[in-house]
Amino acid sequence: MDTPQTPRMRGAGAYPETPLTTKRAQRPAQYARPSPNVQRERLPSIPTLRSQQQPASPPGEPLIPEHIIDAPSQRLYAVAIWVALWTWRIYDFTGLQESEEQSLWLFMKWVAMDGIFLFGLPSMRIPWLEWNPATMTLLFLAHAFADGMLMFRVPIPLGAGLAVLWRGVWGAYETAVNEHNVNPNAIMFNESLILGRQVIHILPEGSAVLNPRRDAFCVDGSRTDVKLPITINATSPIAIDILRVDLETQANETLHISKSQIKTLHKEASRLLSYSDKPNEPKTLYYTVKKPGLYVLAKVLDESNLEVSRKRLAHTVVVPCPKAEIVATTKEKCKGETANVDLRAVGTPPMRIKYRKFVNKNHQDITSENIQPDDFFSPLSKQDQNSLVVPNRVETEWAKTRSVSVPISESLATSGKWSYAIEEIVDGFGNKVSYTGRDEDEHGRYAPKVSNTHQIFNVHERPNVVLNGCTPQRPLKVAKGSSATLPLVYGSTGKGEIQNATYHLEYRFAAEDSLSATAERNAIQKVLAFPPLASGQKPQVQRPGLYTLTGISTEHCSGDVREPASCLLENPPQPTLAVSSEAIYDKCAGSSIGLRADLDLAGTPPFDIQIRMTREGERHHSSWTETINGLRGQLELTPKQAGKYTYEFYSVSDAVYKDQTVQSQILTQEVKPSASAAFVRQDKQTMCIGEQASWEVALVGDAPFRLEYEVVHNGKRTKNALDGLTEPTVKITTGPLHDGGEYTLTLVSITDTVGCKEFLKAEAKVAVRHQKPKASFGQIEGRRIVNTLEGKQIALPLRLAGEAPWTVKFLDKDGHQQIMRASSPNDRLAVDQAGIYELQDVSDNFCPGVVDPDAKQFQVDWIARPELRLAQDGCAERKGNTCIKADVCEGDDDAVEVLFKGAPPFEAAYVQHVKPEKATVAPKNKNLRAALNVASLRMDTQQAGTYDYKFSTLGDSNYDPNAKHFSPLTIQQRVHSRPSAAFTNPGKTYSFCSVESEGEEVIPVTLHGQPPFELEVEIKHHGSIKPEIVSYNNIASTTHNIRIPHSRLHLGKSAVSLRRISDARGCARTLDSTIPRVQISVHDAPTITPLEIQTDYCVGDRINFGLSGVAPFQVFYTFEGHQRKATVSSGNTFRRLAEKPGTFAITGLQDSASSCRASTNLTKHIHGMPSVRVSNGRDSYVDIHEGGEAEILFEFGGVPPFEFTYIRSSNTEKGAKKKGTILDMRSEISDERSMRIFASEEGTYEVVAIKDAFCAYSKPGIKVESDKRKRLQY
Repeated sequence: MDTPQTPRMRGAGAYPETPLTTKRAQRPAQYARPSPNVQRERLPSIPTLRSQQQPASPPGEPLIPEHIIDAPSQRLYAVAIWVALWTWRIYDFTGLQESEEQSLWLFMKWVAMDGIFLFGLPSMRIPWLEWNPATMTLLFLAHAFADGMLMFRVPIPLGAGLAVLWRGVWGAYETAVNEHNVNPNAIMFNESLILGRQVIHILPEGSAVLNPRRDAFCVDGSRTDVKLPITINATSPIAIDILRVDLETQANETLHISKSQIKTLHKEASRLLSYSDKPNEPKTLYYTVKKPGLYVLAKVLDESNLEVSRKRLAHTVVVPCPKAEIVATTKEKCKGETANVDLRAVGTPPMRIKYRKFVNKNHQDITSENIQPDDFFSPLSKQDQNSLVVPNRVETEWAKTRSVSVPISESLATSGKWSYAIEEIVDGFGNKVSYTGRDEDEHGRYAPKVSNTHQIFNVHERPNVVLNGCTPQRPLKVAKGSSATLPLVYGSTGKGEIQNATYHLEYRFAAEDSLSATAERNAIQKVLAFPPLASGQKPQVQRPGLYTLTGISTEHCSGDVREPASCLLENPPQPTLAVSSEAIYDKCAGSSIGLRADLDLAGTPPFDIQIRMTREGERHHSSWTETINGLRGQLELTPKQAGKYTYEFYSVSDAVYKDQTVQSQILTQEVKPSASAAFVRQDKQTMCIGEQASWEVALVGDAPFRLEYEVVHNGKRTKNALDGLTEPTVKITTGPLHDGGEYTLTLVSITDTVGCKEFLKAEAKVAVRHQKPKASFGQIEGRRIVNTLEGKQIALPLRLAGEAPWTVKFLDKDGHQQIMRASSPNDRLAVDQAGIYELQDVSDNFCPGVVDPDAKQFQVDWIARPELRLAQDGCAERKGNTCIKADVCEGDDDAVEVLFKGAPPFEAAYVQHVKPEKATVAPKNKNLRAALNVASLRMDTQQAGTYDYKFSTLGDSNYDPNAKHFSPLTIQQRVHSRPSAAFTNPGKTYSFCSVESEGEEVIPVTLHGQPPFELEVEIKHHGSIKPEIVSYNNIASTTHNIRIPHSRLHLGKSAVSLRRISDARGCARTLDSTIPRVQISVHDAPTITPLEIQTDYCVGDRINFGLSGVAPFQVFYTFEGHQRKATVSSGNTFRRLAEKPGTFAITGLQDSASSCRASTNLTKHIHGMPSVRVSNGRDSYVDIHEGGEAEILFEFGGVPPFEFTYIRSSNTEKGAKKKGTILDMRSEISDERSMRIFASEEGTYEVVAIKDAFCAYSKPGIKVESDKRKRLQY
């Protein structure tokens, strides 16, 4: 079953008798070849072509298949698109302005769009809309013709007919001189009589500003000049004057930049990407200066020889670049000393120095801020560097270069290589000089490295020394004339001995013969020194006596002598020998059986005695060595054979001397039990100096006995004897032993009751201490006073002499006696309280001792914690720890001087709480750092509200910040918001009379702040450059009505703006030009004047009168002898259409601002049409500066003289559909066929009326916005 086909519209080439499918297959060929005959001949080939092309859809079907969108819907959519295009076309026509360029563009636009639509429609293959090419071409030409008629505004009868119909329905008529409505188009309609417009655009007010970004500048040896930026806006200066004030002498100097120099500056600036060639775009020129000083933009003249407005953001100050150096100090220092390094900053305070400290391989970056002299005030200390505003008054004392020293006094607690290197210095303006290659300045340069920015020194360990193996109790013994090496052990405050050091040792020497129980204390001993000693080298000593080390130092540092520090050197006596002998008899036989030799020795045991024995009759002798461990010895020489023997004692050696020849001691004998005595205990005793020694001796034999004994000390013998001894034991007691050293008690002989005497050799020894134990305090860094941190434990050095352990009694800081046990001669007393500690008594393992009265006290002081206070004049009121500062205004600069006490640098932490008048602000934690004892805290005044600055912690170089030991200090300040003012009805125009009268308007103003107010109002009169200032004082409320004094009113329009306001808090605000203003219009009594001076008119003309006053107006006139009254409700023009001839006379005028009627007599005689061309009949555009003038050319056609009226309206953008608002209307007269006038006000100038000697023509369609209260209509 066949599907019904949609009926189709037949085109010019359609054939009904041809099947539908065939016709559809033929249509592509129709567009290729429009002749129907040709199509018929090509029908047989169509199937072949169709099968070869293989179209996506059947050729006879629509491009959009009908099962998707049916054919009626597709036709509906196509028609809707066509209607939409015509709606858009009519919209463009209604907004079309009188511009040939716009008409041509719109015509081309719609021709193109019609072509796309009409020629693209057949490709859709929509049923009933498939027309042949001829039809499509005719439709396209018709649309193009309609486009031309519309876009070029070609009048057609249809339009005129519609206009007549429109006016008939809506009454579009105009009032004629006889006060009835007539159709003006019926009288005259010729727009070509008045052509052309002059559009004047006033460029933004030219301005010039020096250094708009408030950059900082400085000069020095590497930066010999700086380029000061001068930004100019909307002006072309021909001369610039810059005032320079010398910072040192206050001398003034004016730098003049000529027009040629400015041209060169433009050429140089044009190389920058930021430079714009557009005349109204801001441009920045760069002027080179080489001298420090304060620079002010003094004068700028533009091409009109007028002075350009200068914006003074701040004075621009060029200062010498800051520099920093380290004052030279010693290259070698000792551990425990202070660094004593001074940084010298030279520049404009307050300055900041960043330096780096190296200790061996470790480094630390340190910044010292707020570097300025004492009692120095600078506005820079109260400013952020990024928002610097220097006062306008020229005071340069604060900007002078100052030199400030910053001491670095830190303890050198680590040995090695120390260095300080200055990295950068920044002055108060933000000028930065970097002494490293890492941070270049803004010009890509940096200061070269110089030697005085680096300080390197070596911190050496302090040496110490101690004697090892020699004390007064264990002396060094050496032969007379020989030397000995003092057994020293070198050490240091570091690890082990200082390598490659040269030691200098000081000592006191007491000769051996001056030593006694009191000699050591009372003898005056000179301080001597050993020759310099290399590392590991020890001094040689030769003189006998007591050597006491008193000091040690290297080539760099002094050190400490540790105990034991004394060594006794002895020269023992040379050994001597005395020999006595007796025969040994056999008690039974009574004959001699040998020889008993008693040996008396002096020297240092043990002794080696060389003996030679010779027997009579023999050629050879025998020798041997006998060792005697004491000072006496006994030999029993009992040869085995009988004979005569000779014994020769020829040499003796002791512990010190070797092979000493003795006086010949020869015993002879020929080759024949008794009393005895012995010590009960022969242990060696140790005694303190000044004590007595005792021994028990056991006696054997027949009592009574006589016992002989000797006390030997230091080579001296003291013989003693005890008689009548009957007890088996006897106690031998010596006298007080006043000399230190070794004593030997030797039993010499014993004699019994029968007189038999026996020689004895028993001996006992006692060691007497050479000195008493002694105690004293050592020194810390050369003093017995130490300053330490509060609560920190410190060890006080002790110097103990004697035998360990020691018992030391001392008084603590409260006077209580304490006891400590010391095991080392250099032990330490640990204390953690400040006060004076005093040694009272000491005893060692054996003996009581003495305390050195000159070194028995040690004072411990606490280093004071840092303190913070505010300057006396910094607070208006004090409440406890709260400082209440004087109230300030929002944005004012304020600061408080914070004084520190302690060891700089200081760091104080504080919390800034803000209670703003609006919204909430979270507290801010901030830090205040100071390199010296004073710093400035800049108060935050950017937002109105109550500010609390609460200092919570304080630290210095000794103490870390700690809230526990700091009393919080609070600073409070109230920041008031600045007052503001605005007109209640901004933009409104107020009317005033030239003379004072009742009911005049007032200008209401709304004020914000604390009454009473003071308000300054600026009145700028039309045509006047200098504005007038009117002040209003004691305004008691927040609303006020301004009454302008009549002495300040000028006829015409004036702009009134608010300039400045201050309130009762002392806060003021200068209102900028962006605040909306109002206008005032000052009128005289209303007047009416003809806009054209001629009295003759042509029929169809409009008679125009200018009205002066305030609308609405009542105009009284006569025409043809009839009295008439007309009301002009808006605008300042009264006009009537010259419908017919007659005499037209104005007799009176009254406006709404005046209660009196102005009488006048203006007569007009209604009598062809003159023409006028403005700017050659084209729209001309010209840009001028404020205060400049533009020429407007008027060319007339007709019979001179000519009178014409032109208006000034607000400018609109090119191509805009809406016309500007009429701002002014004026009339001029010309006796020539052309006239030039000069205009200085912005707007679009065009002629609305023209009159020659007889006839006049007024341009139709001029309207003014209703709020301007004037309307021109024809």
